[in-house]
Amino acid sequence: MKEKARTILFWFILIQPFLDLYWFYHGTLATILPFTLPTIIRILVVGVLICLFFSQKQSWKKLTTKKWLLVYLVLLTIYSALHLIHVRNFTSVNPTNYGYSSSGELFYLIRMVLPLIVLFLTTELDFGEKQLRQVIEGVSGLFSGTIVVSNLFVISLKSYETGTISANIFAWFFNPNIGYSHMASKGFFNFTNMISAVLFMLVPLMVYYLFTNFNWLTITLNVIQALAMIEIGTKVAAIGLLGGIFISLVLFIFHKYVIKDVQKGGRPFLVAGLIMLGSLAILPFGPAIQRYNYEIYLAKQSDHDLSSEKRELAAGLKKYPTGKKREDFLRAFIKQNYQAYALNPKFVFHSYPYQYDPEFWLKIINQPGQVRMENRYLEKAMLNQVVKTNNNRLDKYFGISYTRENNIFNLERDFSAQIYSLGFIGMILFVGPYLATILYGAYKWLRFKYARTYLVSSLLASSCFILLAAFSSGNVIDFLTASLILAFIQGNLLIQVRKPQEVNSVVKNGNKKRLL
Repeated sequence: MKEKARTILFWFILIQPFLDLYWFYHGTLATILPFTLPTIIRILVVGVLICLFFSQKQSWKKLTTKKWLLVYLVLLTIYSALHLIHVRNFTSVNPTNYGYSSSGELFYLIRMVLPLIVLFLTTELDFGEKQLRQVIEGVSGLFSGTIVVSNLFVISLKSYETGTISANIFAWFFNPNIGYSHMASKGFFNFTNMISAVLFMLVPLMVYYLFTNFNWLTITLNVIQALAMIEIGTKVAAIGLLGGIFISLVLFIFHKYVIKDVQKGGRPFLVAGLIMLGSLAILPFGPAIQRYNYEIYLAKQSDHDLSSEKRELAAGLKKYPTGKKREDFLRAFIKQNYQAYALNPKFVFHSYPYQYDPEFWLKIINQPGQVRMENRYLEKAMLNQVVKTNNNRLDKYFGISYTRENNIFNLERDFSAQIYSLGFIGMILFVGPYLATILYGAYKWLRFKYARTYLVSSLLASSCFILLAAFSSGNVIDFLTASLILAFIQGNLLIQVRKPQEVNSVVKNGNKKRLL
């Protein structure tokens, strides 16, 4: 049964890129069932894995010895019940209550538990290093290969906006006026930020395999992943590519000359260096740099002369200082002038509609242009206003619900986003295990010599990279494709740091060595 569960989990992680295809979340396939098909598949597969794993008596025995896990499960259950009770009653200015759904919220909690189950099962099923490599290279190849090939044939979906791209990577060097939104490619996948974060997470492991399993396949996969990270056009992917390769090379040097657990590395080092130099040469022509320059231009434009709008606003507020007429004037003014103030129409009309709280948007348009242009500032401002209107101290601990936050706007900063949706307690219980795993792995790495391997260092770097990307760009931890792959990687990290290789050697050879 254990072997069967390991095989299912192996293929389950390997097919995650297929479960993130755009069409599963848009169009007929997205509405054919109450919840998206990939999430249902994931719940069913994880359910099968749990049944297989616990069909053996020794698994139940093992569980009863892990008292910390039993305490965690009790806390998680109690919190989930209290969270669902707390978020059910809510005071808001929006008559739709921001689309809150009890069933949707329960489904979200189940989704958040799935990666934690996968983390536990991965650790208990004892995956080997070869299986880990096959999964990592397979996931990298599926994501990166799809992006690169679809970009080449100009059939890729845009990373920004909807529709397909207008030009492939070769056109970048001959036509500087294409525009970043027509260049940036995400293949046929759904969430741009999530793919960027996953590819960033895979960089140290792909470089690790370049050094430890040097062949034409690993070289090709590393080159294709680098191209994909340039073509996707996000800051996380671009900076993650260069920073990830650099840190991975530093790790290699450290292990070769300090730890001395790596013997060779001349040719792989040259290949990694060439990939980094090639990326530096291509990036200035790519969508990430174009988008950065465009944002600077927009920030400057947002501070253009608003004297006529300000005069109209001042006159209207003087004429209607209070009451319904003031609100009617503000609604008309915001609707007519939101573009002049460079406000995102999604925020004004959908996320936190101006009709219900025009005074909030008055405060926003009185901010400097650079502040109005900062999406994360506006996202937090809207959520803070919603929390303020509800005026419930328990929101800090139990959140306002994921469904409400998601219907307002997904805050592009994980950890903070989970504090709004789940509260501090929920964030610690659902997201804390990923941080705890890194800290545990780092402790083992520092404490025990057997854990101080190049693979463990690469797994730690990989886990840190995706959490850094999650904090930087958001929309990562809440999405199962990223969190399930992260859980698998962290499960393998725990396998490595719990495996005293030198102890096995000691038992075999009958000699005694210090492990510290």
